Amino acid sequence: MKWLLGLLGLGVGFVFSVLQMGYTPQDSLRIPKKLPSMVVSSPAFGNNEAIPDRFTCMEKNVSPPMVISWVPKEAKSLVFIIDDPDAPFGVFTHWLLWNIPPETKYIEEGKMPEGAVSGYNGFGRSGYSGPCPVSGLHRYFFTVTALDSIVGLNGQAKRSELEDAMRGHTISEAHFYGRYNAKLIE
Repeated sequence: MKWLLGLLGLGVGFVFSVLQMGYTPQDSLRIPKKLPSMVVSSPAFGNNEAIPDRFTCMEKNVSPPMVISWVPKEAKSLVFIIDDPDAPFGVFTHWLLWNIPPETKYIEEGKMPEGAVSGYNGFGRSGYSGPCPVSGLHRYFFTVTALDSIVGLNGQAKRSELEDAMRGHTISEAHFYGRYNAKLIE
């Protein structure tokens, strides 16, 4: 029985010392909770895995399906960029897509989300153009950026113009990448 009174005394002492430090139960409401970061992935291939031929110049050359999750609530639009940093003359852009509605969770294979705008890629045309390396193994980065604004560009814009329009408006960013090895075209 004495040990129980001793334990109760320790508990009461602890509560008083915490209250003397100025802590109140409302303080727990002020502690920021870390939310999950935005995520982008594809059900067609995993991160750092080989990109299937159907998404390349070797076959259908259609855009892969993409899944986007944990978009920040304050996002007004999303930007999606696919590029190849291993191209011989610097980063090569395969797809520029902006003004994607922030509630978009899934981009279907070979489709563009409704309301989105597609700009000029490295091939000089609007829309998706898949991996088509001349030689060697290349990495392809799929980047989704959440913005606090709508991008005021038409479909004739190039990457540099899109990046200028995005500057100062980024809320969050997610990356995913696939690999593709050059194949001989017969």
